[in-house]
Formats: sequence, structure tokens, C-alpha cells
Amino acid sequence: MNAQPPPLAPRRRFLTPLPQETLAGLAARAAAAPEDIQGWNPHIFATRRPPGLFTGSDIIFIEPPCE
Repeated sequence: MNAQPPPLAPRRRFLTPLPQETLAGLAARAAAAPEDIQGWNPHIFATRRPPGLFTGSDIIFIEPPCE
């Protein structure tokens, strides 16, 4: 018997930062407010020195968590 896999859960939209990209640049590219991006990605703004330093392997959420 062929069982169907369960449907995928909704995913949040995200971007990866461009080289030397700032929060303002990423927010403009995502059409989101910088304050929202900070709130959706606290791991980047609370633990990095300097806060908000992006690396090329970061996944930056550009929308709130799915319900």
C-alpha cells in the first residue's frame, strides 16, 4: 500500500544577506521594517558583536512566525 506523505507545514519567507549588506539594505530588499526584522531574528541581534553583523550563511526571516 502506498501511503501519502503528510503535507508540508507552511514555511516562513527568508533571505540570505549579500556581501557587506546592512540591516537597512536587507530591509529595503525584503520590503520590511528593520525593527520587524530585528524582532523576527533575535539570535542575530542579541548574540553577535557587533549586534546585527550578518554572515553569508545566515538565514534572515523576513516575516513573522507561522501560526
